[in-house]
Formats: sequence, C-alpha cells, structure tokens
Amino acid sequence: MKLRYFSHSSFQITTDQGVILLIDPFLDGNPNSPVSSDEVNADYIILTHGHGDHLGDSFKIAGRTDPLFICVNELANYVAAKGFRAHNMHIGGGYNFDFGRLKFTIAHHGSMTPDNTYAGEPAGVVLTCGSTSIYHTGDTGLFYDMKLIGEMTRIDYMLAPIGDNFTMGIDDAVKAVELVDPRVVIPMHYNTFPVIEADPEEFREKVTAIGKKARIMSFGEEIEL
Repeated sequence: MKLRYFSHSSFQITTDQGVILLIDPFLDGNPNSPVSSDEVNADYIILTHGHGDHLGDSFKIAGRTDPLFICVNELANYVAAKGFRAHNMHIGGGYNFDFGRLKFTIAHHGSMTPDNTYAGEPAGVVLTCGSTSIYHTGDTGLFYDMKLIGEMTRIDYMLAPIGDNFTMGIDDAVKAVELVDPRVVIPMHYNTFPVIEADPEEFREKVTAIGKKARIMSFGEEIEL
C-alpha cells in the first residue's frame, strides 16, 4: 500500500489491489500542492468535513472519475444532491468496503460547505486495509478520547494537524500522539496559509523526545506503508 501527501490535509492512498482513495483533495487553490485536480484519479473520495479547504476539488475530480464519496450523513446527502454517488455514514459507525474497513471518529471542529450548507459533524477517519491502519484525525483540537481510538485499533500511521489556530498546534499534537500511541505520526495541515505556519521539525523533535517516531512527508512525496 502507498501513501502520498499533497499538502494541507490532502492524501492519496493506493491499495495493493490498485484502488485509489483520496482524502480531502484540496489541490487547485492550495499554494503548496504539487498537482492539480486534473492530474489525480479516485475510486473513492473520503471527506472529513465540508470546509472549502477539505471539500476542495472533489467535484472536479468526481466529474471525471465517478468515485464513491464516503462522508457523514449530512455531507453525503449534499454530495448526492450535486449528482454524485455517496455512501452515508456517521460518527462511531464503520463499514467494510472492498478496500478495507472505514470508521468515522469524533473531531472537535466545524463543518459547513462553501455555499453555507450545514454539513453535519466533522470527523476523523480510521482506515484499515489488510494489516495496516491509518488514523486521519481531520481538523480537530486535542481530546482525551483519542486514547480510546488508539486502544480500539492499533494505529500504524497517524496523520495529525500541527498548524494551530484552526486545529491542534504542535504541543497539543504531541500530546495527541502520546494518547493514540501510533507506530508513526505524520504532520499535516500546516504552512498552507500564514495563520497556520508551523515548523514540522520542531514537531518531530518533540515527538522523538517522548519516544515516538515522526515522519515528515514532502509535498507530493509517496511512501510505501
């Protein structure tokens, strides 16, 4: 399985079977993205919430590739009303797809689409493909139930925001790593805009100091999981 980071909170997961999943594909309006929306494909698009920097270019991509959207109920209804296929879920629920199992977790944030439509609850995502598990926290502040998420599923890769202001900053994200206890943490949601500037090296140093491993992914980099 491969994981590619496009910057901000946008990731691409390619399974061993060649299934392509996009999470929060914010590309064209993203100053750090190394690709544009017409350069990526998707079999599934997973949305953590409806904000424009997460809904992003989903509809442009979907117009070419006809993916199945996976999101919480209200956001899935919004997607379906736009003419796209959607699988409705909600916080705490899981479902077995052909690529593996996906479960939505809580996230402390907000969720409204760019046209001011209420998009339900924001979410994190726990994705299990074969023996590998990924926890994309979504946009969130620190919360103690992250410890339960790590206890319920052994997390291999945690994707955690560090940009502060709208989400956890570095110190809170380090505490989140301590609670979840992943094998590796990858920082995200930083340096896209001036208000969320953060130093991933500082994050890595602080994570290392608590005996955990952080991997900083370059924008556009793809790694084998």
